[in-house]
Amino acid sequence: MDKQQEFVLRTIEERGVKFIRLWFTDVAGTLKSVAVAPAEVEGAFAEGIGFDGSAIEGLARTSEADMLAIPDPSTFQILPWRGTVDPAARMFCDIATPDSKPALADPRNVLRRALDKAAKMGFSFYVHPEIEFYLLKSSSLDDNGQPVPVDNAGYFDNVPGGTAHDFRRRAVTMLEQLGISVEFSHHEGGPGQNEIDLRYADALSMADNIMTFRTVVKEVAIEQGVYATFMPKPFTDHPGSGMHTHFSLFEGDRNAFFDAAAPYHLSNVARQFMAGILRHAPEITLVTNQFVNSYKRLWFGGEAPSYVTWGHNNRSALIRVPLHKPEKSQSTRIEYRAMDSAANPYLAYALLLSAGLKGIENGYELPAETEDDVWSLSDSERRVMGIEALPQSLDHAIRKLEDSELAAEVLGESVFNFVLNNKRREWSHYRSQVTPFEIEQNLRTL
Repeated sequence: MDKQQEFVLRTIEERGVKFIRLWFTDVAGTLKSVAVAPAEVEGAFAEGIGFDGSAIEGLARTSEADMLAIPDPSTFQILPWRGTVDPAARMFCDIATPDSKPALADPRNVLRRALDKAAKMGFSFYVHPEIEFYLLKSSSLDDNGQPVPVDNAGYFDNVPGGTAHDFRRRAVTMLEQLGISVEFSHHEGGPGQNEIDLRYADALSMADNIMTFRTVVKEVAIEQGVYATFMPKPFTDHPGSGMHTHFSLFEGDRNAFFDAAAPYHLSNVARQFMAGILRHAPEITLVTNQFVNSYKRLWFGGEAPSYVTWGHNNRSALIRVPLHKPEKSQSTRIEYRAMDSAANPYLAYALLLSAGLKGIENGYELPAETEDDVWSLSDSERRVMGIEALPQSLDHAIRKLEDSELAAEVLGESVFNFVLNNKRREWSHYRSQVTPFEIEQNLRTL
């Protein structure tokens, strides 16, 4: 037994933990949980906890149902919302087959494989997400069938006595108790919309943190009598909720994206990494933006990027290069702005990293910077400039992913096929619906 496992067992005993929740995600990014008693944890470390993988979305076929959840002791944390009476803790799990081999369809393992490839190239991958979400008065709708936000505030607004202030203070405190560092929190542009930015971490830790973050936000909302949603665009007339994410590659302690002599301090590695993401962005959008509703945000969502461009401090670009800090080489980074806050972070980060690495491997050349406001350009102007659009619908994104050799390689056959089949079903179901818009426009006039 290693030292981390011993620490977990000792902490469980000293803190009187009664329930240990073992967490993992399905391919769609839904958090799964099984609770075990303290006496079972040592055995779980040694042999895993068996479960029916065929009952989990995309994880295994019926003929390969038996799976093992093996807890990762480095992710052990006491759950602060459970209080001090019969306290509970959690650990994330790696999913394995009965012969203890990593399950190919485990999203955490998909990201591990991408990170292993980066490591063989000498790189560590760090990410920093800005996570947006809406707070609503309840999960029910008003008389007009619309969600009701908790306030009518806007970007950076200070609302004395407002629900969002108390909510953010409580959520940030809880995240810190779980060992998740927060950089900023503030009201966003939409009524009831909030943003909390997590401090840089390696991509695997951050993907775990994002799954924990969503749970914390939901738990605090319940505690305070409101409802939190990560739906990409719950309101027609207000901004969508994105998860802008800052990326950087490190070689040991050195930021591989930094070059003091280069424009914007972007090294050749950074430029090739950006070129890789730009070239492959349309084909991986189905994973970074996985719902029908995601495309309402991308194309009608305020500051969401719709076109494959990059720019220095250009918020209309798909990749933004933030203002560099001359004395801080470690802060050189890029920001990917398409991903929404409902994405499966394990799969999304695996594909974005792999797209960037492909650019480095093949020496992709970064296209010219776009200084214009891309949203204000006409279609003909964008065509002349060679600016490609992201997929405009879930159906379009499905067709792009179908032809992606990169996604098939990175996700593996089972995950790749599940994502496609799952999204085809969603699109088919969506197309069959008669919407309130159609009733309003057509019922009395046709």
